[in-house]
Amino acid sequence: MTEIHHLNCVSIVSPYSDNVCGHCLLLKEEDRMVLIDTGIGLLDTLYPEERIGRELVEMVGYRFDQDLTAIQQIKNLGLNPEKVHDCVISHLDNDHIGGVADFPQATVHIGAEEYENFFSGNPRYLKTPLLHHPVIKTYPETTEEWFGFEARKVYTALQTEILFVPLFGHTLGHCGVAIKINENWIFYVADAYYLREELNNPEHPVNALAEARADDNEMRIRSLNKIRDLVALHPDVTVFGYHDIQEFKSFAKK
Repeated sequence: MTEIHHLNCVSIVSPYSDNVCGHCLLLKEEDRMVLIDTGIGLLDTLYPEERIGRELVEMVGYRFDQDLTAIQQIKNLGLNPEKVHDCVISHLDNDHIGGVADFPQATVHIGAEEYENFFSGNPRYLKTPLLHHPVIKTYPETTEEWFGFEARKVYTALQTEILFVPLFGHTLGHCGVAIKINENWIFYVADAYYLREELNNPEHPVNALAEARADDNEMRIRSLNKIRDLVALHPDVTVFGYHDIQEFKSFAKK
């Protein structure tokens, strides 16, 4: 049986909320673990200006807390961080991969388009999180499908079925992650939306931020519309994003 832990690994104060989270997942089978995104890392909290830069810290509104880092939360659960064998990464923005450096033994799994975008000169990416040169496995386009989405099987140390599901737009290689937990599907859509309200309110003010941060806004909107369709047609699939603190709290209570 797969254990799942919902971890908030980011704290951001933004114009839209004074409590923006980073909803990561820890999957555990026996003594093997996988992280789905990693949030802000321990080194980021200790050396924010060196690793992130003062300008970006102030622009984003980061608030640093060592207790929020994935590595510290894993220790607090009484688990060994060295047993994190894999980090499955939705996209390479710093608030999703800052913690990768805290698990140097872990293989990092990334969609092929996102890894290419990372080295394209796109100024959104910081190179710091991958400077420790982790083992990286990339996943190219496939013909496989999951509920009408393209699906790329992710190979980790777990038996749990994990799929990369392209949701391009926020970045040119942004992927959601579908996970089959005890016969039920959960679908982590990362930054395909910032707030769940966007699914029901296309005019929500946060859309301006989402548009500004998108590498390709038309692709972002197409991805968001596909998520809307999935939610309407398949209510049995549990869908959630990265930054909505109220959404995170609904899982953390379970």
